Amino acid sequence: MTDTGDPTAGADGKAVTGYRGPARASSGAAAAPVHVSGTGDAVAATGGLANSGYIHELNVSTLTMVVQHGPREPAAWPHQVGLVPPRALSFQPRTELERLKEAVAGGGTAVLTGMGGVGKTQLAADYAHTTWTGGRLDVLVWISASSRSAVVTGYAQAGVELCRADASDPEQAARTFLAWLNPKGGAAPCRWLIVLDDVSDPADLRGLWPPASPYGQALATTRRREAALVGHGRRRVEVGLFTEADAVAHLAASLAAHDRHEPPDLLAALAADLGHLPLALSQATAYLVDAGLDCGTYRRLLADRARTLTQLMPGTGALPDDQDVALSASWSLSIERADRLEPVGLARPILQLAALLDPNGVPDGVFGSPPALAHLAAHRPDGGDEPAPRIRPEDAGLALRVLHRLSLIKHTPATADQAVRVHQLIQRATRESLPQDRRDDLARTAGDALVAVWPDVERDSAHAQVLRANADALHAYAPDPLWGPRAHPVLFRAGRSLGEAGHLDAAHAHWRALHATAHHSLGPDHPDTLTTRHYLAYWRGEAGDATGAAAAFADLLADRQRVLGPDHPDTLNARANLAYQRGEAGGAAEAAAAFAELLEDRRRVLGPDHPDTLVTRGDVAGWRGMAGDVDGAVTAFAALLDDRRRVLGPDHPHTLNTRGNLAYWRGEAGDAAGALSAYTELLEDRLRILGPDHPHTLTSRHNVARWHGETGDATRATEEFAELLKDRLRILGPDHPRTFGTRSNLARWQGEAGDAEGAAHAFADLLTDVLRVLGSEHPETLRTRSSLARWQS
Repeated sequence: MTDTGDPTAGADGKAVTGYRGPARASSGAAAAPVHVSGTGDAVAATGGLANSGYIHELNVSTLTMVVQHGPREPAAWPHQVGLVPPRALSFQPRTELERLKEAVAGGGTAVLTGMGGVGKTQLAADYAHTTWTGGRLDVLVWISASSRSAVVTGYAQAGVELCRADASDPEQAARTFLAWLNPKGGAAPCRWLIVLDDVSDPADLRGLWPPASPYGQALATTRRREAALVGHGRRRVEVGLFTEADAVAHLAASLAAHDRHEPPDLLAALAADLGHLPLALSQATAYLVDAGLDCGTYRRLLADRARTLTQLMPGTGALPDDQDVALSASWSLSIERADRLEPVGLARPILQLAALLDPNGVPDGVFGSPPALAHLAAHRPDGGDEPAPRIRPEDAGLALRVLHRLSLIKHTPATADQAVRVHQLIQRATRESLPQDRRDDLARTAGDALVAVWPDVERDSAHAQVLRANADALHAYAPDPLWGPRAHPVLFRAGRSLGEAGHLDAAHAHWRALHATAHHSLGPDHPDTLTTRHYLAYWRGEAGDATGAAAAFADLLADRQRVLGPDHPDTLNARANLAYQRGEAGGAAEAAAAFAELLEDRRRVLGPDHPDTLVTRGDVAGWRGMAGDVDGAVTAFAALLDDRRRVLGPDHPHTLNTRGNLAYWRGEAGDAAGALSAYTELLEDRLRILGPDHPHTLTSRHNVARWHGETGDATRATEEFAELLKDRLRILGPDHPRTFGTRSNLARWQGEAGDAEGAAHAFADLLTDVLRVLGSEHPETLRTRSSLARWQS
């Protein structure tokens, strides 16, 4: 077929030249070949499409087509490219909107950053809708910017529609559009807004950021926090969680849209359960409505750890507000990306570890501890034939920074005690992604890591509180793994910490709960169950009930003798604590006799120089003095000091303690000047050996101040106790028993120095606090009442 002519298409028309082809041959016969040539040139005018050429051979049709796009007229303003997401059903205006407006004012770019689910896209969409419908824009471009190719495609589409760019070359079309955004001299200015939603990698925007323009604005939303996202007119706007008020308003409005209403206090509780995360609130509301549940029932389901987030949120087919990702999956892509960044393979296992600890803050050191590093080494990807490099604390720090950059955690190294924070729902989703055996191993690893960084002597009360909070969170998230086959040491360390911090009632409650669990999980005669009984009795005594503690130790002693035998170290310890509590209950002579019997058995079982034997010698000497034999106490402590220097050395803590006891009893024997001199020398050595903030150093300062007063210098005693109180408050906090003791001594010596009225006021204030913390029957409370009465009179 030849010479079909040269057709021409008008604007938006179509011109086609060529040949339709012959009819098909009858069955079994080959079709005659047809050649089409000389079909002419089809010409397309503006907006038209021209095709030319056709070949049909055998039974196979092959279309050879030459396509020529005619240039399109630029779209008239106002013009929108891309689909802006609709506003959420219960969109809440937030303070971040004001910061967004400030960032884009005058042609700037706002980069909205935050974890997945905080509502970055909704904020951007609200701003886009508001400015567009308010007539403040000529061009609005919305691009889903999950990859560089997506950004280029979006820009290219805008280029084709707005500035006659060539659609066959997307990269060039994108550059044409970006150049077009710059204002042109003499041309009417174009007011534009470009939104780059969900930028997954800052590198994707290299060379593709919208230009700065007095007439244009740009928004980007991203989970990333890299430095490359800001600068050059770009400002970061951190998008956080809802406030409680915003969360309650969101829940109330969402439920009201379905004619559902709940009390505000229940809505506030549900919002707290969901961590005030907008996405979680939205999807939970949809689940409530679809399942016909009230808030109370839904909260009970959430608290049931046998149920997963996937089970408690709507499926992808029932998501509200055109959402396309279920809550439980909203962070998975970020985790995968984090795990591919350097140090490769460490982000996921370190997030798994953090998922079992306190969401409100984990000390940095936990992740650099030997147990944590061993966990990272065991779970990083196999490097093939190459030996795996050793994991160092710096690698853990870098992995934390990767998680921070992808908004999976908040890492603030400057706040060392609570450096790592993880949203509670990210934690839950991470835990639920683990097989049960992995979760159990991880729980024990987390406990080991906490114990590894827990100081033997707690000099920083705030740090100790953070460690206790992490131990409590771990036990709440994974209780069973911490009780098999034995109680994990972190449970005992947290209980001792409570008591050492002065939280005596809390310590007693902690050990009571541990004992109940140990009795159920391990049995009544398991060594760890007996240990929980030991600490339960001990902190009962420290809380002021010496008689009750003595009775508890008597029962424990009988069981330890039966289960462990009379000479087991734990049995001997029970005897020591029974004797001590009986002495505290008023039986000093009985305590001295019981310690003397224990000393004989410890010498027989452990030997004369064993540390426990030496401790018992000190107990015998101390209770002998309390029973009235002060000179005998002085002689016994002097002999013990010689043996401790010989066995332990002059700078051992037990040697220093013995020096303190000897000084005390010398003072009680009437040698106040000798006591002051001995305490002053001991303070110098403790400062040198232990440092200024060690509890024993503070005790030495206490004793020096006291004996300055006892030797007649009440004014100096008052000054020294005032200085000591500042450090007690800084190190131990206001409610520690030793802080109360220092306040009591300060008030006493203030009165002895002549200020009786000031002493009375100080004791009155102290009584209010010891009543609040220790209760009305605690010995310290009774002593404070007596002192108050004395100075008031």
